[in-house]
Amino acid sequence: MKEVTAVGQTVDAAVESALAQLKTTKNQVEIIVVEEGKKGFLGFGSRTAKVIVRKKVNPVETVEEFLKDVCEKMGVPVKIQIKQNGRNILYELSGEKIALLIGKRGQTLNSIQYLAQLVINRESKEYLKVLLDAEGYRERRKQALIQLAERIAYKAVKIGKEIPLEPMPADERKTIHTALVSFKGIKTYSSGEDAKRHIIIAPIKVKNR
Repeated sequence: MKEVTAVGQTVDAAVESALAQLKTTKNQVEIIVVEEGKKGFLGFGSRTAKVIVRKKVNPVETVEEFLKDVCEKMGVPVKIQIKQNGRNILYELSGEKIALLIGKRGQTLNSIQYLAQLVINRESKEYLKVLLDAEGYRERRKQALIQLAERIAYKAVKIGKEIPLEPMPADERKTIHTALVSFKGIKTYSSGEDAKRHIIIAPIKVKNR
């Protein structure tokens, strides 16, 4: 329940009734006074007050509810820990069957994260960035990507040919670029569009003098 219409002898009484129904406090709602109410005279002409009380939208909490709903429908009930650093919001999921939420190479987790990103910025007045993690998967994936990048870089130098990697989301491509920025004899660049965008690891050919 996000909105209640309530009546009372006074506006304050109507508001208190609405707050009780919403199970919230006054600083968490918006109040619209529909009727001020009127005492009347000797019991005649009196009129009750009428208000509409609406819960203020909290984008971070809205996404938390969205994630719980999605996970429940997938048959994976979760606990969610939220950490906010400025405009960056981290949702850390934990629970049984967590691998179902991660999916192959994190594809399911990335898809849910993308949807959560849309939800939070539909409700927020400023741009917020969502990062969705599941029991430390992101860090494990990062380390695996760094090892992959170094292994492919050595191979590219050895065979003297460019080697394309599979398509990856922007943050994973950034991990690859960063891992190889100081790797001698190698350059990296991105190719492809949208979901097919991927990194190419290429040896730097040394010109003969």
